[in-house]
Amino acid sequence: WVAPTPTSAQAPSASQPYQAPRTEDGRPDLNGIWQALNTAAWDIQDHPGRLGVPAGQGVVVGNDIPYQPWALAKKQENFRNRQTADPNTKCYMPGVPRITYMPYPFQILQFADRVLILYEYVHVTRNIYMDPSSHPPGHIDFWMGDSRGHWEGDTLVVDVTGLGDGSWLDRAGSHHSYRLHVVERYTMIGPNHIQYEATIEDPEVLTEPFTIAMPLYRRIEENARLMDFRCVEFVEELHRRFDMVGERWAQLM
Repeated sequence: WVAPTPTSAQAPSASQPYQAPRTEDGRPDLNGIWQALNTAAWDIQDHPGRLGVPAGQGVVVGNDIPYQPWALAKKQENFRNRQTADPNTKCYMPGVPRITYMPYPFQILQFADRVLILYEYVHVTRNIYMDPSSHPPGHIDFWMGDSRGHWEGDTLVVDVTGLGDGSWLDRAGSHHSYRLHVVERYTMIGPNHIQYEATIEDPEVLTEPFTIAMPLYRRIEENARLMDFRCVEFVEELHRRFDMVGERWAQLM
């Protein structure tokens, strides 16, 4: 599959922002199957290629994560143990925002009272409540948190709290605490492109908030759909061990 390439007609200028098709209630129509095409699931910062990880440009604005000193040391420890310590190797839900840039598609469905996102990865289902209600009191500690949305002009803004501390932001060990607060922004910038931004705030781990940004691409194949995903625990570690055995066997021959 090749992502749709924006043409001059699809890439609006700042003076002429793209006018997305509308749903029955007059909101931009985000319905469809979407996917991020980057390497952020492995590392949200700029990173070279390494065993099992493609080289890639980061999605962190400014490329700096403002960790507190102890949290930076923890991130470095996580990186050293990433093959088995990443919660995703155990098939846990990736949390927000990582679920958005996993290398699997997801489907957005808009309704009057909510936006439903169905993710191919581990069959995650996420409700973004669009009514005026607030987050539940206290800390609910959900893998995917509690999502409350509203519109700011043509941008869907989603406030996410109640996230547990069991997920990482990438395979490189970028981590967070239970105080993680994420604000996502979805803006149609062309018929087949959404500009996605997420501001990440965590006073337990960070000295200040930071933002990630990336385009999301519409799957435009006629038969595009989510597949039946099967997660196998530690499968990447098994592949790595098989590769090491193969390399060792080749040296002995």
